Amino acid sequence: MQLPYTLLMAWLFLIVAALFEIGWAVGLKYTNGFTRLWPTAWTLAALAASRARLAAAARTLPIGTAYAVWTGIGAAGTALLGIWLFQEPATLARLLCIALIVAGVLGLRLAT
Repeated sequence: MQLPYTLLMAWLFLIVAALFEIGWAVGLKYTNGFTRLWPTAWTLAALAASRARLAAAARTLPIGTAYAVWTGIGAAGTALLGIWLFQEPATLARLLCIALIVAGVLGLRLAT
């Protein structure tokens, strides 16, 4: 199924927004409570970029879908990076829950 250009761009903006969401969420760990200048600056820049791209995507996509996909990708990506970068537990239950989030995001994409 081929998407119209504006819908395709909205989904692209949304994916970019979600990647920036992962960036700022992980960046929070590096700011040390916003006491480190450059990690804080990068985190705030990623936050602003994430919100701006979400707003651009929401011009075309339903807000419920856009927000749920944005937070879903952000949550799953942040959880996976937490496992990889910070040695957070990678239990079966945790990985299954991340898989459920990804399944929900894919379901919303297919339903829109």
